[in-house]
Amino acid sequence: MLKHINKYFPKLSEVQKEQFAQLDPLYREWNGQINVISRKDIEELYIRHVLHSLGIAKIMDFEPEADILDIGTGGGFPGIPLAILYPESNFVLVDSIGKKIKVVNEVAQALGLTNVQGIHGRAEEVSGQFDFIVSRAVTRMKPFYQWTKGKIKKESKHSLKNGILYLKGGDLGEEMKESKLRFKLYDLTDYFREDFFETKKVVYVEKQ
Repeated sequence: MLKHINKYFPKLSEVQKEQFAQLDPLYREWNGQINVISRKDIEELYIRHVLHSLGIAKIMDFEPEADILDIGTGGGFPGIPLAILYPESNFVLVDSIGKKIKVVNEVAQALGLTNVQGIHGRAEEVSGQFDFIVSRAVTRMKPFYQWTKGKIKKESKHSLKNGILYLKGGDLGEEMKESKLRFKLYDLTDYFREDFFETKKVVYVEKQ
């Protein structure tokens, strides 16, 4: 189902097309050993995982040398698809479950992604600072923001100020009110037509 990626990202290089094409067999192989994606979702990998991850790219076009931290990456989402799309940016993918990070590093190596580093650990333990922190609905925004403290660079070089780009679904009003953060919501239905994206959003929270 690579056509979904090509439809929304028509300027991919041949290398990128091949890397995206390899995601399906790679994740099927690893999923047989370490369950990182549900059986239902593996059949819809390109919409529910790859294209969903790339929703962030519709909001933010990462510059070369940008540093991105993916917290709670699981099997590598959104970090791996974004790393394919932005080969000149640097991605650190962290997860507290070691076997998931094993899959991340093995997939990155198989794809030849030299801009991906998978780290087994907690977000709070990751050193360094980043232009953006990305994630896919690992927890409510208020505790998530606490994990990111001290990890976002002050100097911004993108169209949006440095901060968080968070993939979430459903009604986020109460959760964002609880967080007391300045934020903006982007509906992914503005960019993707598939039914899966009906309630899906990117939450942008600038460095406070």
